[in-house]
Amino acid sequence: MQNNIFSGLFIGQNLVTLKEVDSTNTFLKNLVSNSKPLPEGTVIMAEDQYAGRGQQLNRWFTEAGKNLTFSILLKPTFLLLNDQFALTQAISLGVAKALSDVTGGGIKIKWPNDIYHNNRKLGGILIENMVQGTQINQSVIGIGLNINQQQFPEHLPHATSVRQILQKDYDLKALLSEICSQIEALYLQLKAGKADEINAAYLSFLFGLNETRNFRSNGEVFEGKITGVTSRGLLKIAQAGAEHEYNLKEVEFLID
Repeated sequence: MQNNIFSGLFIGQNLVTLKEVDSTNTFLKNLVSNSKPLPEGTVIMAEDQYAGRGQQLNRWFTEAGKNLTFSILLKPTFLLLNDQFALTQAISLGVAKALSDVTGGGIKIKWPNDIYHNNRKLGGILIENMVQGTQINQSVIGIGLNINQQQFPEHLPHATSVRQILQKDYDLKALLSEICSQIEALYLQLKAGKADEINAAYLSFLFGLNETRNFRSNGEVFEGKITGVTSRGLLKIAQAGAEHEYNLKEVEFLID
């Protein structure tokens, strides 16, 4: 259905709001597979998502009606598969910018695309690309953010929410609109060939950049300093006088 709260050109202009769904990404992927072509920028938003997914099949837990759980359909046919990390950067940067405006600062992107406030996790992003040859045909972008939730399970000791940061509730639809607006602007930048500018902005939000921190890889704890990311999305960490590159799940941040 059309929704006038979205000020952008296309993201959010086709908004579907669901009362309950297992996963907005799964729902949107099924729509893409089984129905007539959906317009780029279609947003699926769920009041309750009971089987949300994060990176590497991790589960995402959310309290019904209090958070933002939504998915966006994009069609970045201008991107080669090898350049898909630039899309990850644009999306996570859009979310980070919108939340930074709301919280007044402290927002960081924990590589590759988790959203943090100081040392606490606010949310995450899951991008699932459908590929045709060497190009990305369609992308389903799932975003889960803790907004008005106040309590979290004991096994999530590093979680936080906008409510905990601001000490007041925040309007979900207004924040959804702002996030979609920021994502659209950065997506159009990416389409215009400004990946270098997006990379620089992404690094300005990168959690732990140029800070000495503890990490774990292959069961070994080491001290290192994040120096950046490669164009393929590998994390660069300087340690013991040398720089190493890590893929997702090859290195773990040790957060107090």
